[in-house]
Order: sequence, then C-alpha cells, then structure tokens
Amino acid sequence: MSVSKQKIQDLIKKFGHRQDDSGGVEVQIAVLTDEILNLTHHLQKNHSDQNSKRGLILKVGHRKKLLTYLQRKSVGRYKKIVSELKL
Repeated sequence: MSVSKQKIQDLIKKFGHRQDDSGGVEVQIAVLTDEILNLTHHLQKNHSDQNSKRGLILKVGHRKKLLTYLQRKSVGRYKKIVSELKL
C-alpha cells in the first residue's frame, strides 16, 4: 500500500521546485494524496482492517494541516495544488 519510489520521483518532478525537492509542501501533499487514494482502495476491499483505517485518518489529518499551512503562506500555490490534485 505504500507509494513506489518511482511514483514519488514522478511527484517530485511534477510538484517540486527543484529535482531533489522532496520536502516541499506541495510534494508532501501530493505524496500524501497518493497514499490516501491507495489506502481508500485497500479499505474498499478490506472493510475490517482497523489499522489501515487509523493510518488513513492520520494521513488525512496531516494533509489537512499542510494544506492549511500552505493556504496561510501562499494562496496562489494553495489554489494551484488543490486544482491539480482535484481536492
């Protein structure tokens, strides 16, 4: 259920400011969004997996905090990432 290294590299290229910008807010939001989608598909098949449900809730909360931070710091970048990820 984790995101592959190749997928992470693709997200860094798309959303990062530089080639090695793995810690940027936009990159973190994009990776979390991909992980959330993977966990959502997993939970549709495995309804009783409580550990994955908890992980999903934690990831959604973390993404929400990052989005709030980005909205406070730069509204333009916030609107861009929300539209590109269709949040």
